[in-house]
Amino acid sequence: MEGKEEDVRLGANKFSERQPIGTAAQSQDDKDYTEPPPAPLFEPSELTSWSFYRAGIAEFVATFLFLYISVLTVMGVVKEKTKCSTVGIQGIAWAFGGMIFALVYCTAGISGGHINPAVTFGLFLGRKLSLTRAIYYMVMQCLGAICGAGVVKGFMGKTRYGALNGGANFVNSGYTKGDGLGAEIVGTFVLVYTVFSATDAKRSARDSHVPILAPLPIGFAVFLVHLATIPITGTGINPARSLGAAIIFNKDKGWDDHWIFWVGPFIGAALAALYHVVVIRAIPFKSK
Repeated sequence: MEGKEEDVRLGANKFSERQPIGTAAQSQDDKDYTEPPPAPLFEPSELTSWSFYRAGIAEFVATFLFLYISVLTVMGVVKEKTKCSTVGIQGIAWAFGGMIFALVYCTAGISGGHINPAVTFGLFLGRKLSLTRAIYYMVMQCLGAICGAGVVKGFMGKTRYGALNGGANFVNSGYTKGDGLGAEIVGTFVLVYTVFSATDAKRSARDSHVPILAPLPIGFAVFLVHLATIPITGTGINPARSLGAAIIFNKDKGWDDHWIFWVGPFIGAALAALYHVVVIRAIPFKSK
C-alpha cells in the first residue's frame, strides 16, 4: 500500500512545470511577439513609394472583380421567376463570401486585402494604416466597384439591367429604415471584428503551432452575414459595393436608402475597432 502511495506522490510531482491556463496564460510574456507600433496619422513618404501605388491598384482590381462576380450572380438569380432554377440566396452568399476569400488571399501581401471602405476605416481607427493610405484605398475601392458594376451592365444590357434593379442595395418591403441600418451595423461589426481577430499578430505568435489561413474566416463571415441580411437590405456591409451598383443603376430606388449603406457599415466598423482595441487587446490599459 505504501508503495502505491509513493507512486501516486511521484506521479503528481513528476511534471513540476505546469502550463498556465485561462487568464494566467494571457499574463505570460510572449517571447516571440512584439507589439507593432501604431501607424502614423500622416506618412508623406508613402507618396514617393511604388508599393503605395501598387497597393491601391491591387485594391482597385480586387474590388472590380468582386463587383463583377457578385453582382452578376445577383442578376442571374433575380432574372428567373422561380429561384429553384438558380443558385438562390445561398448561391449569392457563397459568391460574395467566396470572392472575398479568394481576393483577400491574393492581395493580402500587397495591400492587406481590404476590398471594402468599412474594413479600411476600421483598421485606420485601430491604427493599422495611415490616413493617407486609408483615403487612397477607399477611392480606389469605389472606382473599382463602379467599373465592375459597369461591366455587368454591359453584359446584361441597359434595359434588362434596369429592370433587375442593377444589384443595388435598398431596404426591402416589410422592413423599416431602422431595420436596415441595424442590419448593416451588426453585419459590418461581424466582418470587421473577424478581420481584426484573423489578422491579430499576437494570435499568430501565440498559436503559431496552429496553421490559420486568415482569408478563410473573413470570407466565411461575409457568407454568413449575407445569409442573414439579404432578405433585409440585400446586404451591403461594403460601401464601395453599394456605391458602384447605385451609380450604374442610377435610379431613385437605388439612392433613396443609400445613406444607410455608408452610415451603417462605418458605425459597425468603428464599434468593432473599439471592441478589439479596448476590450479584446486592452491596449489602453497596458503598462507603458
